[in-house]
Amino acid sequence: MYSHSTNTASCAHAAASATTRPIVFVVDDDISILESLEMLILSAGWQPELCSSAGAFLSQPKPLAPHCLILDVNLPDLNGLKLQEILLESRSGLPIIFVTGCGDVPMTVRAMKAGALDFLTKPFDNDALIDAIERALEAHTKYEELEAELDILRDRYASLSRRETEVMSFVVSGLLNKQVAFELGISEITVKAHRGQMMRKMHARSLPELVNMAAKLDADCTNSRLTHSVETAVGR
Repeated sequence: MYSHSTNTASCAHAAASATTRPIVFVVDDDISILESLEMLILSAGWQPELCSSAGAFLSQPKPLAPHCLILDVNLPDLNGLKLQEILLESRSGLPIIFVTGCGDVPMTVRAMKAGALDFLTKPFDNDALIDAIERALEAHTKYEELEAELDILRDRYASLSRRETEVMSFVVSGLLNKQVAFELGISEITVKAHRGQMMRKMHARSLPELVNMAAKLDADCTNSRLTHSVETAVGR
């Protein structure tokens, strides 16, 4: 999902032109706003990608370059707050800067609670918007770095055998090898063997490092079997 347009119906050359420059998407049905923001974004050295509707934005592929979204609240097909919900559900990590001509406190609170980076009222100050874009692009870069790290951890965890995941769960909860052996009904020597193999597969050089890895996986909500053990370990 994501894109660019030079008219009010759809997004045009966004995905077609590959660029390493940071990309700033703008979704607004006001052509004058699109044109104004296009010039502002270009003057700051970024690549503007303009859409006149939420649907046009969602139909486009996600770019590889760092990117963020300037989003109008009131759109013809899908309002900005609903689009924000869709992006949250897809776990895109896309930083959103809301702009609106008729914002109110409840609307602002709702957007910010859902993770919006900023909420600006039209006509907005250009310097304030540039500052918000800089923070948004920095936030997206950090998000992508964390996702890359998580991908590695997910792959490592997926490589563990069932017994190794069980041993990991008990180990990160603070149990000693003999206690793990008792819980699993196996010998302590066998536990040591599984633990050594698990530590190698996870590339963990120490128990604290393993606990940190498990906490990141648990926060990612991809490995529910670690939930209880990580909460216990972190609470110790």
